[in-house]
Amino acid sequence: MLTCFKSYDVRGKLGDELNVEIAYRIGRGFAVAMTPGTVVIGHDIRPTSPDLAAALTEGLQDEGVHVIDLGLCGTEEVYFATSHLRVGGGLMVTASHNPIDYNGIKMVREGSRPISAADGLAEINALASADAFGPAKPRGTYETRNPRDAYADKVVGFADLAALTPLKIVVNAGNGVAGPSFDVIADRLAKAGAPLEFIRHNHDPDGTFPNGIPNPLLEENRAMTAERVLAEGADLGVAWDGDFDRCFFFDETGAFVDGEYVVGLLASAFLPKNPGAKIIHDPRVVWALLDLVYSGGGEAVASQSGHSHIKAKMRDVDAVYGGEMSAHHYFRDFMYCDSGMIPWLLVAEHMCRTGQPLSALVADMKARFPSSGEINFKLADKQPAIDAFEATYTPQALQVDRLDGVSLDMGAWRVNLRQSNTEPVLRLNVEAKGDTALLAEKVAEISTLIESA
Repeated sequence: MLTCFKSYDVRGKLGDELNVEIAYRIGRGFAVAMTPGTVVIGHDIRPTSPDLAAALTEGLQDEGVHVIDLGLCGTEEVYFATSHLRVGGGLMVTASHNPIDYNGIKMVREGSRPISAADGLAEINALASADAFGPAKPRGTYETRNPRDAYADKVVGFADLAALTPLKIVVNAGNGVAGPSFDVIADRLAKAGAPLEFIRHNHDPDGTFPNGIPNPLLEENRAMTAERVLAEGADLGVAWDGDFDRCFFFDETGAFVDGEYVVGLLASAFLPKNPGAKIIHDPRVVWALLDLVYSGGGEAVASQSGHSHIKAKMRDVDAVYGGEMSAHHYFRDFMYCDSGMIPWLLVAEHMCRTGQPLSALVADMKARFPSSGEINFKLADKQPAIDAFEATYTPQALQVDRLDGVSLDMGAWRVNLRQSNTEPVLRLNVEAKGDTALLAEKVAEISTLIESA
């Protein structure tokens, strides 16, 4: 089986793991497994992405699939186009925030529904690995089209533009593909009279990534946005990853806003407009969100981490919004898909409605429910560490939850330990009730236990 297939998508090192020949086979495998009829395809700015997209297209066409090529775009534009154009699937060639010698493919079926190992991805892998397709079918057609204007209208429609007051916002595209799409959205906002001023940073797509691979989740990649916010006296900073399906926030002091608090902010933005709405969250860090959702009259619903799980749960319970602390944010009215453009617009509107700076909106959550942030441990064998953790803490827990890894409610503090779905690491999150000293103590204690095991 091809090793580039992961739990939710295709991702691999260029060469033996992923190349144009493998991409061609994946295209044919997708066509056979999904029988989509017509698909949309897009690609990011990496130098290898156009060739991989072309090979995918060839494979799809050789199975009789009609291909609509969106060209350079973001992942969420493929999601949008799949539903907007009412086609049978969408494929996006992107490695997002992975190293420069990697690339990948994200796929959805009709209705922009996710494809995971359990419902189609394993079959595509088996077909592509076997490479027993036989002669090409009557060839599918090919055309270029990009409904970016309609996409921008959809994004802007999430905000109440009349509620917006003057804000200065630094936007850092990281030389990924966010820039061109953002410009169309910004143009829509300007024509509608929105009093927002944007300072663009690393805005033009550049596949050499002269300022580093865009991944603001890494602490070392945050300084350039934070410094620009301070230099410009901006009210807000926004930075995206390479395919802009994740966005990250900086307050007016240049401080990075941790993902779990962004989920809380977005829940707070939705609930006044959607009384009693359901909000989906992952189980890693929950206390601040639960407090906001229930005090706002909403209902919090936990889901296993990972986009296919979150999207399925949102559809099951008709949730208006779902968020992960990893900076993926999902919206019912955006095909239940994740977007990196909708969140910053909603956060800006929430700031305007409350009249509070972002730092103040986050400060209460951080003070009442401080958290460790996600701490990753690269271990050759993770099970001894998990066993030692469980033996030490589970007997003392007030509540044990195994929805995703193991979550333990210890009364004054809470911990989640889980194996990554996409990387060979063990992930630790700890939160506390208003006690930063206790938080630091437990982080150090558990980290020592994991490392010694």
